[in-house]
Amino acid sequence: MVGDTELRALYIGLIQKCLTNTIYEDPPKDPWTGGQYDPKIRDRGLDWPSKAHTMIGTQRMTNLRKLTEHVIANNVPGDLIETGIWRGGACILMRAILKAYGVIDRIVWCADSFEGLPKPDSHLFPQDAGDVHHTYDSLAVSLEEVKANFTRYDLLDDQVRFLKGWFKDTLPTAPIKSLSILRLDGDMYESTAEAFLYLYDKLTPGGFVIVDDYGALGGCRSATNDFRRQRNITDPIQNIDGIGVFWQKSQASF
Repeated sequence: MVGDTELRALYIGLIQKCLTNTIYEDPPKDPWTGGQYDPKIRDRGLDWPSKAHTMIGTQRMTNLRKLTEHVIANNVPGDLIETGIWRGGACILMRAILKAYGVIDRIVWCADSFEGLPKPDSHLFPQDAGDVHHTYDSLAVSLEEVKANFTRYDLLDDQVRFLKGWFKDTLPTAPIKSLSILRLDGDMYESTAEAFLYLYDKLTPGGFVIVDDYGALGGCRSATNDFRRQRNITDPIQNIDGIGVFWQKSQASF
């Protein structure tokens, strides 16, 4: 007889495979991978899938799963959030994990403009000068589409909340008391810096920061490094797959 632990692992694993679509191997729609599914590229999240509900790849999804299970197992209090959710896959995975463990006292927050990325404000954020993310229509996914994706997994409920709009407008007043998982996927300096500014102090010691594109995008990396330096954060940065990184918050920083 299969035990509860194995059933839980099978469920979460299947959800993860569906979200990355390593099952049906959908081709990518980005301009650089040639339109052919490559398991090694999908593993590291280096393509933009045409159908899959996430583009962060298997390794970063597995990291998110492990850290989410860690905060549950170790009773690290706080909700979970991703800033920049695209089709919602990472948030769907977090909600699925809460469901699998019977957790009913945490919220998964989904923060996104649902209109793509902002045009660079090179006056306030010169680090973003020349950034072209706002020109990619495929990065703009509507709130209705994301909700429909949650519904496909039977995971759209009161433990999922959406923060629609630019981070500078939504995050300062978001009704979030505390966080155990803070996952940043804003790509740009501005989007990354704003997420840190408004949310880091809500992260409980023992909780985790995950920065999706630290190893790939200079603006994201610079914003992360600048914030850590300004706040004297010395918690070691740990590599995930050469692109994403994370660290565990050890204490409050000032």
